[in-house]
Amino acid sequence: MALISWSDSLSTGIAEQDNQHKKLIELINQLNNAIQVGKSAEILETVLEALVDYTIYHFGYEEKLMDQHNYLNTPAHKSEHENFIEAVDEFQRKLESGSAVISVQIINFLRMWVTGHIMKSDREMGLELGKIGVK
Repeated sequence: MALISWSDSLSTGIAEQDNQHKKLIELINQLNNAIQVGKSAEILETVLEALVDYTIYHFGYEEKLMDQHNYLNTPAHKSEHENFIEAVDEFQRKLESGSAVISVQIINFLRMWVTGHIMKSDREMGLELGKIGVK
């Protein structure tokens, strides 16, 4: 069973952004599934790295969109992205040093952050940009 299931409550109204969110959710679900079936640390690290890489790509897309359309909440939104990247970087450093393992704790952090960010900040952005015709 998926940890996160896509629903209309996660839709921002911007098709490309929603497609990218679906991919992020898929990667989080893959990581969760790998943990649940006891995959090796190497496989978990590979899936986590793919998630991190895609998240950075996705944040770049969103930030470009905000800049192109002079979105008023851009600084706060970018700050949320930066805080997330810092938290994940710290987790990866702990993982590499052997002082942490990929666990339910990181999965819960990812689930809560991603769904919370989408449902609040990304939806607000989608509503504002939708007013000027961004779909």
